[in-house]
Amino acid sequence: MIPANALLLTDLYELAMLEAYHANRMENEAVFDFFVRELPPGYGFLVAAGLEQVLATLQSAQFSDEELAWVADSGHFGDAFLDYLRAFRFTGSVHAMREGTVFFPDEPILRVTAPIPQAQLLETRIINLLQYQILIATKAARCVAAAPDKQLVDFGLRRAHGAEAGLMAARASWLGGFAGSATVLAAARFGVPIFGTMAHSFIEAHDDEMLAFEHFARARPDHLVFLIDTYDTEGSARRLIGLAQRLAEDGIRVQGVRLDSGDLAEHARQVRAILDEGGLDEVHIFASGGLDEHRIAALLAGGAPIDGFGIGSRLDTSANAPYLDCAYKLTEYAGQPRRKHSEHKATWPGRKQVVRRYDAAGRMAGDRIQRHDEPADGESLLEPVMDYGELKQPAPTLAESRDHCALQLSRLPPALRALDAAPDYPVEISDRIQALAREADVRITQQQLAGHGKG
Repeated sequence: MIPANALLLTDLYELAMLEAYHANRMENEAVFDFFVRELPPGYGFLVAAGLEQVLATLQSAQFSDEELAWVADSGHFGDAFLDYLRAFRFTGSVHAMREGTVFFPDEPILRVTAPIPQAQLLETRIINLLQYQILIATKAARCVAAAPDKQLVDFGLRRAHGAEAGLMAARASWLGGFAGSATVLAAARFGVPIFGTMAHSFIEAHDDEMLAFEHFARARPDHLVFLIDTYDTEGSARRLIGLAQRLAEDGIRVQGVRLDSGDLAEHARQVRAILDEGGLDEVHIFASGGLDEHRIAALLAGGAPIDGFGIGSRLDTSANAPYLDCAYKLTEYAGQPRRKHSEHKATWPGRKQVVRRYDAAGRMAGDRIQRHDEPADGESLLEPVMDYGELKQPAPTLAESRDHCALQLSRLPPALRALDAAPDYPVEISDRIQALAREADVRITQQQLAGHGKG
């Protein structure tokens, strides 16, 4: 069976171009940039994420026997191409922004330099891996901005668009500042802290709600959180007081209650009053159900006494911004600058660097996209991470990337952290990049005219 992460997980046109490059002996070095053309509506920034998975894909890029057998039997490709695929490996280099770095439109966050067939074939998967985690990490960061002192947990695996998406959402949301996830494999694979309570079905399986709570508590006495809205939310809170006192006599402490339906603000206010009156003022209230950064902000602005939130469907599907206007484009081939001229989709040519300036308070003050060999008047964001298909050094841990993201977000101008975006962040294109674009335009125009003359 061909695995889900095989090299055949690509668009047909990538393989078609690969065969054409091979047939025409086009093996010169190419440079491709991944960048985002514009921010989703209301967003002031994006968070770089997914680099670890991209680098792992590049390192392991090899067609399996099962894939080669399918190619041979498919009828889409010639026999000579099959031999070429059998020897395919990625031998190029990569420059990238660190995961957790804040970035803005038009800024390349990944630069791939490799023989053009290698760089081209991996386009689809690179976009696939980067776009999704960028969306989730950014949405998580926005949720954290809405509730900076609250516990936020990813609850979205069951609503994610597939297994990989759910797992990567757990990873990306923790990178973006969440406390953790309900997805168990995220703990085993990435070390993401995991959290969970119980389902309504556990309570419904018992004839008595308090008996259900007691069974659960004695089986799982640590980090104990009860789901109290199966039948009567406030009534459950009142009955819980006596149970909590009995459990406490056996050294079992109720840490929290979860609300998952109805008017969360009103239920939270009433439950808080009931718990406080019953001496359970240290029991936290955790809410879930149809939440996102805007709903969380509204609940807290209204004074809802909620200590933490589980965010699921709207996080893992990035519901308000389900895709990015992003691209992976050729910027240099065979030593010559290349650029696209399509209407509203023109690109900047050449090997670039992104340089960031900060103001006296340490806030981000503006970025400059410039030639990679121009002097850097600020912090250079693109770092060399891979050479000849091998990592230059061990990648940062996810925890280190999470810390880096928190620092980056703290250095954003406050207006850009708002949920309804503010002024555009200044991103300047250097004179040398603009001159390189003019040079590329003149060259392609001359070549087109020469070709037309020959016709």
